[in-house]
Amino acid sequence: MRRTWICWFLAFCWIGNFQSPLQAASRIKDIASFEGVRENQLVGYGLVVGLNGTGDRRQTLFPTQTLANMLERSGISISADQVNVKNIAAVMVTATLPPFVHSGSHVDVTVSSIGDAQSIQGGVLIMTPLLAANNEIYVTAQGQIALGGFSAGGSGNRVQTNHPTVGRIVNGGLVEKEVPTELNGKSKLNLVLNRNDFTTASRAVRAINETSGSGIASALDGRTISIRVPPDYGNRIVEFISMVENAQVEVDNAARVILNEKTGTIVLGKEVKISEVSIIHGSLSLQVGTTYQISQPEPFGKGETMVVPERNISVQEEKGRSVMLREGASVEEVVRALNAIGAGPRDVIAILQAIKAQGALHAELEII
Repeated sequence: MRRTWICWFLAFCWIGNFQSPLQAASRIKDIASFEGVRENQLVGYGLVVGLNGTGDRRQTLFPTQTLANMLERSGISISADQVNVKNIAAVMVTATLPPFVHSGSHVDVTVSSIGDAQSIQGGVLIMTPLLAANNEIYVTAQGQIALGGFSAGGSGNRVQTNHPTVGRIVNGGLVEKEVPTELNGKSKLNLVLNRNDFTTASRAVRAINETSGSGIASALDGRTISIRVPPDYGNRIVEFISMVENAQVEVDNAARVILNEKTGTIVLGKEVKISEVSIIHGSLSLQVGTTYQISQPEPFGKGETMVVPERNISVQEEKGRSVMLREGASVEEVVRALNAIGAGPRDVIAILQAIKAQGALHAELEII
């Protein structure tokens, strides 16, 4: 197991050290987005009907109130106290409205139970308005719910796979209102990087200017790049954006070590460097146990058979193993050195934390 882990790290180090600049280059569209071209999140409260007795139970009051209000709008006057059904469930409906969608387009919606329903399998979502953060309706959702799991059986013998209270309706949302996004006629665009990095921003500016053949781009900060639209592209803004998006830029990342203590996963970037440091690794194993012995009296004796506990204590201490890393050691050298002293993934996490505390690790240490 340890050998497999080390092989993966060495393969990663080899790729990071010998990767060519052309392979490391990324398209601008993969590391940035244009300001104003964004998605919008929508949410709404709805009712799922047609369930086979797996809906919300009596103690959940708001589904029955919703059903009573819905029937009243249909001309049927009924009190919520008179509603006693198990085939309805109150749900929250969510969706993401992509940019540039027009009225009449369809989007996918996700339906999630908010009551104590056992399953919404086979249910139908009644028309539900979905609102944005400005409290305006942009989509209406309705349709048959498709689940990625199921639940069957009684209370004492039940089989369940995945989450039967969360489903999806493909193309179940109908766009009622558009989000205006006008690009034609703009004289300036702002490009926003996904990560704040001055080096990457500077390289992106250089790549855009080389692609367009003129100095139209300039960095405002480590994340925002201002791009002046050439007059020739005033009415061809989509063509201009496509040209900018496909410009190649080499992304620069800060030295970072990611540690996941739950799974023992460690990810080191190729930029990670370590100053000259000595590491001593050893372990102490202490085991305390109890062994029960039977005390048997001699034949025809007056003694009694008894169970006598005996405590055993064993201590094992491994001999401390040390290794020295030279100034500016690479990732490969760090992994080889830690493997040489018999350190496993969780040991490496503790060692890297100690190296960081000592000040010899020249990288950001992030624990997730």
